[in-house]
Amino acid sequence: MISINKAILLLLAGAPTTTHALNAFAGPAAGKSTGVKVGRVDAGPIEISEIGFGTWAWGNKLLWDYDPSQDEEIYQSYQCLRNRGVSLFDSADSYGTLQLNGRAEILLGSFERRYQSELSQPGVGADDGGLLGGLFSPKPYIPPAQQVATKFAPYPWRITRKAMVKAARESLERLEQDKLAIAQLHWSTANYQPFQERALWEGIADVYDEGLCEAVGVSNYGPKQLSKIAAYLKERNVPLATAQVQYSLMTYKDSLEIKDACDEVGCRLISYSPLCLGLLTGKYTLDNLPRPGNPRRQLFRELLPGAQPLLKTLEAVAADAGKTQSQVAINWAMCKGGVPIPGVRTVEMAEDNLGAVGWRLSKGAVDELDSAALKVSKPMIQNVFATK
Repeated sequence: MISINKAILLLLAGAPTTTHALNAFAGPAAGKSTGVKVGRVDAGPIEISEIGFGTWAWGNKLLWDYDPSQDEEIYQSYQCLRNRGVSLFDSADSYGTLQLNGRAEILLGSFERRYQSELSQPGVGADDGGLLGGLFSPKPYIPPAQQVATKFAPYPWRITRKAMVKAARESLERLEQDKLAIAQLHWSTANYQPFQERALWEGIADVYDEGLCEAVGVSNYGPKQLSKIAAYLKERNVPLATAQVQYSLMTYKDSLEIKDACDEVGCRLISYSPLCLGLLTGKYTLDNLPRPGNPRRQLFRELLPGAQPLLKTLEAVAADAGKTQSQVAINWAMCKGGVPIPGVRTVEMAEDNLGAVGWRLSKGAVDELDSAALKVSKPMIQNVFATK
């Protein structure tokens, strides 16, 4: 049996352009955050923020060099996101390495309690840049309620439907909350342990029936498996809100069918790793790789050569739009109808990623990025647990 750390890592680790589309975007120009509030979109029967954020790094020492001393800075980034209207936060009961397992959920719960406590102080409300006294903001902005979408890992010992309900209750205990927005299956066991799959479906439906979530979702389900579980959930009268897959410019070639599949079953596509573990930010080159010992170092060394035409196109479109490469990559995922969930650990990262909202790439820019993405000679490796 593979270790939890290896399983988590495996979840993610599958000619230069000389012209670029004019009028790459429509909306306010900015190099960083535009300051606009984050919009809302439908996800099955519920509404979620048009961009969410992932918490995989919160507690992960292996890939993201997490240390508890970073918690205050992470909270400041969380506060920034909430002040701008972000409500959706993706997590999992497996997030956090070794003794830090479950850390992401613990932080999500504690951060929201602290945030609400600060908002409840007399004369205090949320604003773009932070908390602003009521003296200057007579009608302070009240952000939408936090929406936690957490995933339950189908560990080999979770072979009964009751095991999933137990997992949901344990996540809620870590969050210190009564109900999840979305309870998700982290991956399907159809490829390697198919007898377990039915119990997972029954269990996630039971989580909803017991009032522990508003809706359910799946992760790493391909079009065929998504159709199957959607049919089952429909029989159980359980709402399917989301289906998340690894979806970025570096995986586009292998993700062409999933959006149509989501539309067919009436759920929202969630794009995890929209920046391909940071490769699409423009920060990394063969001469500037993640630190030695970080698994991303070797991965980027293998991916960067074949991604050069795409990265040059991304750079050109970003320059034309007056945006960062991260903002363009995230906005591209939004233009595809998905809700991207990039990771965030600092206020700088939060502000940069929030600069992806309030505008849209032109069709010409999207088409140019699509074309470059389809020509990547070595795409990001697919999740080992992903199904057809």
